[in-house]
Amino acid sequence: MSVLGISGSMRKDGNTSLLVKAVLERCERAGIKTEFISLAGKEIKPCLGCEKCKEKDWCVVKNDDWGEIMEMVLDCEVLVIGSPTYYFDVCGHLKNFIDRSYSLYHRRKLAGRKAVAVAVCANKGGARTIETLEGFLNSHEFSYLGWVRGKGYLEGEVTQDARGLKRAQEIGDKIVQLLSPHD
Repeated sequence: MSVLGISGSMRKDGNTSLLVKAVLERCERAGIKTEFISLAGKEIKPCLGCEKCKEKDWCVVKNDDWGEIMEMVLDCEVLVIGSPTYYFDVCGHLKNFIDRSYSLYHRRKLAGRKAVAVAVCANKGGARTIETLEGFLNSHEFSYLGWVRGKGYLEGEVTQDARGLKRAQEIGDKIVQLLSPHD
């Protein structure tokens, strides 16, 4: 796959999913293959801090959905990763996913991919959420394509945020330009 969108929200079709999908939609219209994953309903256990991943080059925590989803991240060219804002930061479920990626850090297994950070907030804190996502992406040496921040609290409210949707389209167009063949 070329572009993978991940929504870290526990609301499967919530505002974060809608904003990530707005980026993917621009890519799909241009004929670029995309895939979307919601972490809602997925089990992502926390990092144990055991450091065994240094030996295994993979997280040793078993019996959850992290490995399957991370395999998809490893297969993508561009990652669009989004989170709702919980207390001025990423939500806990996505933070578990990010923390477990430490197992791939030692050999820079995620380096070289491109990425976009997406955050949705009700009022404040979206910038901090973006900063946390940027920290994850920069630590793993993704090539950073930018961010999208939207406002929304009630179901579907982000679709009324013209500024956020415009930014999602611009970032989607940037991905298209990057991945489209050039003459």
